[in-house]
Amino acid sequence: MAHIHLEDGAFSLQWVSIWWILSLILVCLCIYWMRKMKNKNNNNNKVLTIAGMCTAASFAIFQVNIPLFGGVHMNLTPLIGILGGPAGGGIIVFIVNILSAAIGHGGWGLIGANTLVNITEVSIAYFTYRGLAKAKLSSFSRAGIATLAGLMFGNIIMIVIILVSGIQGVTQSRMDILYGLSLLAGVNMGVAAIEAVLTGYVISYIQKVRPDMLQEAEPLV
Repeated sequence: MAHIHLEDGAFSLQWVSIWWILSLILVCLCIYWMRKMKNKNNNNNKVLTIAGMCTAASFAIFQVNIPLFGGVHMNLTPLIGILGGPAGGGIIVFIVNILSAAIGHGGWGLIGANTLVNITEVSIAYFTYRGLAKAKLSSFSRAGIATLAGLMFGNIIMIVIILVSGIQGVTQSRMDILYGLSLLAGVNMGVAAIEAVLTGYVISYIQKVRPDMLQEAEPLV
């Protein structure tokens, strides 16, 4: 949902490097955790199948652009988090961002920043969904709440990254930029409500027909 739609050169090389380094550290941690899980879990084929399915679905819907405030879209990151866990989900969103940049959806230099945003969405949604396990809520409600929580924090991280990095060639003050980004985040959260309903229905359906797919990856903590 939250995605920094800026071209290469919008951020200085310093901040491009910082966000790339941080995202690569997180992706390496995700890979390490997945390898650790592989050694403990003999059902690795199911994990790979879910990861492949989520990657394809996310990349496809990622390209469906709603022409509001420069373009908003769904990306299914909360669903990815619920099904694949934060480690698997982190790898998936990194791949999706690379594929998207390859077809011109976002700059190559912003893959690091966008990966951080999307990993936030994946992780918050996963832990929220798991955290509501003891509550007397339906799978639909848990998934919907997790989706809204994940996408809200994703928008916050997006705003923070842009404000911290600054946009080269823009003469607006930080307060003006914050105001514009807040409007964009509001639109994003409106679309997030639609994604919450969609994710809720998908998880409810999976719960009925393939509950084994909801045996998420083990928590990172």
